[in-house]
Amino acid sequence: MLPGRAEVVVIGGGVVGVSTAFHLAEAGVDVLLLERDELGEGSTSRAAGGVRAQFSDPVNIELGQRSLSAFEDFARRPGGEIDLKQFGYLFLLSDPEDVTTFERSVRLQNEFGVPSRMLTVAEACELSSYVVPDGLLAAAFSPTDGHCTPEAVVQGYAQAARQHGALLRRHCPVTGIEVTGGEITAVHTDFGSVETSTVVCAAGAWSASVGEFAGVKLPVRPLRRQVLVTEPVPDLPPRLPFTIDFSTSFYFHDEGPGLLIGMSDPDEEYGFRLNTDDRWLGRLADTLARRAPRLADIGVAHGWAGLYEVTPDHNALVGEAAGPSRFLYATGFSGHGFLQGPAIGEVMRDLVLGQPPVVDVTGLDVRRFADAGVRPEHNCV
Repeated sequence: MLPGRAEVVVIGGGVVGVSTAFHLAEAGVDVLLLERDELGEGSTSRAAGGVRAQFSDPVNIELGQRSLSAFEDFARRPGGEIDLKQFGYLFLLSDPEDVTTFERSVRLQNEFGVPSRMLTVAEACELSSYVVPDGLLAAAFSPTDGHCTPEAVVQGYAQAARQHGALLRRHCPVTGIEVTGGEITAVHTDFGSVETSTVVCAAGAWSASVGEFAGVKLPVRPLRRQVLVTEPVPDLPPRLPFTIDFSTSFYFHDEGPGLLIGMSDPDEEYGFRLNTDDRWLGRLADTLARRAPRLADIGVAHGWAGLYEVTPDHNALVGEAAGPSRFLYATGFSGHGFLQGPAIGEVMRDLVLGQPPVVDVTGLDVRRFADAGVRPEHNCV
């Protein structure tokens, strides 16, 4: 059953949507969240779970740092166990230009209070014992980065949002947004319409179609990424960092008694495919043999595919549309939505309430693509 009216309608029940709903409801706003499937069923539940503040763009550093603080305090607010493991993020670098860029990024991160630092190859291999040094030049590491459980984060925010009075409706696809005289007046669903004057689009890879309902162009495209989870690994190191071979995008971190392993596929085409296939495994096997050969013989227990919501510059879209009135968006995170979700929820609360946001996200406005104000993020995987 849907209410006849809501002050704010949030579209999308992933981490960004439920974080937004929680922060708005906590501030006393009447919130309705609409999710087409189960909460977190889209990209969030299929994420690798990494949380970090190692970025090259100041706004991403601030969002990551603020979100890390929220993850650390999650058990108190909003509440819930998320299995946060702060074993660090380790970027392995084999290209001289990447080394220079990461050195510059580390200096910038340090200015924001991020305890990142450059490491020698020997130090990197000591931290991540599966790594072989061949071809490496340096590494970057921050000890407070890590990973946690995406589904637990979604449920924590969702439960707390409900406790503060928010309504969260699952299996309720949005079919349209009514605009009258340049102002939003209602959101239409398969189960009826809800009057509202404010919409927050947090629909992830499906955001472009939600924007079209209101006549707002959101340049977001879905791109499949596949991951594997291995069988139990003998003598798994107790504090293995989230390790990323930056030049190839190959990464791994502990996942229960095994490892979660992933890597991008340069031949992947945009689309909503969620099936898994073996096309990328040859390239993964070659990279494993070169960078972490001890992992090559470990069996695969299972795997899955999820969607990145990619923008042209691999930076998020966060802001309020020029028209219609009160259409706000938080999408296009290009793989960083889960880790930035807590801070983005605060930002969206502030934008809805018309107050300066906790992080200045002016540079993430969608209009940057119209005025050549793009700001590519270097530290993407």
